[in-house]
Amino acid sequence: MPEISTKPYLLRAIYEWCTDSGYTPYLAVKVDAGTTVPMEFVKKGEIVLNISFGATSGLKMDNDSIRFHARFGGVSREIFIPVNNVMAIYANENGQGMAFEPQVGQASTPAPEAVEEAPVAPVLSSVPVAPAEAKTEVADAPDDNNEPPKKGGRPTLTRIK
Repeated sequence: MPEISTKPYLLRAIYEWCTDSGYTPYLAVKVDAGTTVPMEFVKKGEIVLNISFGATSGLKMDNDSIRFHARFGGVSREIFIPVNNVMAIYANENGQGMAFEPQVGQASTPAPEAVEEAPVAPVLSSVPVAPAEAKTEVADAPDDNNEPPKKGGRPTLTRIK
């Protein structure tokens, strides 16, 4: 029997921690052909989504995918994200959460002929908490401009490669 990935369980656990703590859970997602998101908000092949109870409808976090409906510009859109495409889940208020190495293009469940091979476990890394004076302001979606970040305001997610 193939080993089950820990990634969807960690995503659900951090989502629950965020909501229990009164924080707003955000997902950073690598967008590819298997991802259904509003493409006008995708920057550099990535999108950041607010997945809080108030921002979503019908949120379902399975072992293979995350699905929900959300409003973008007042229009309800169906969102589908393969778990393998999730790069991070974090609390928007303080940046605490977990980052993952996205496994874009990999099937969530192994093909029958590949069952005998050992599945690749996701590579996990913690998201460092920035000191209060180093926090920068961030919009709901990242932008492509190269302006230096403004001091103060909401924290950002720092990905370490």
